[in-house]
Amino acid sequence: MKIELLRRAPLFSECSRRELGEIASIADEMRFPAGRTLIEEGRRGREFFVVVDGDVEVLRQGTRIAREHGPCFFGEAALLTGKPRNASVSTTSPVQALVITDRAFDRLLRDSPSIQRKILASLAERLVD
Repeated sequence: MKIELLRRAPLFSECSRRELGEIASIADEMRFPAGRTLIEEGRRGREFFVVVDGDVEVLRQGTRIAREHGPCFFGEAALLTGKPRNASVSTTSPVQALVITDRAFDRLLRDSPSIQRKILASLAERLVD
């Protein structure tokens, strides 16, 4: 089930079934109610969210800068850079998400160069868009 959920996330769209299985093994499937803050601007990043279904809003300095509907992902920048979160993300509807901790994400990138390359390519494409 997690593999199919991950396949829908743009960040992992180029990953093979085997690679998705590796990612699925470190991801926890969670549900969040509307109104829950998933990421708080200025805080240290401890997890990465793949929103599979549901709606979220992104706020920077209290101003909404985006509304997103799953599949989408958030929190990877703080994990990759070690810098504080650059925005807050809150649910605006019930959300189904996969959550990957910072330690598990680091280990995944370190131990699987093929996954690392695909994730970095996806992130670079996101920056260009």
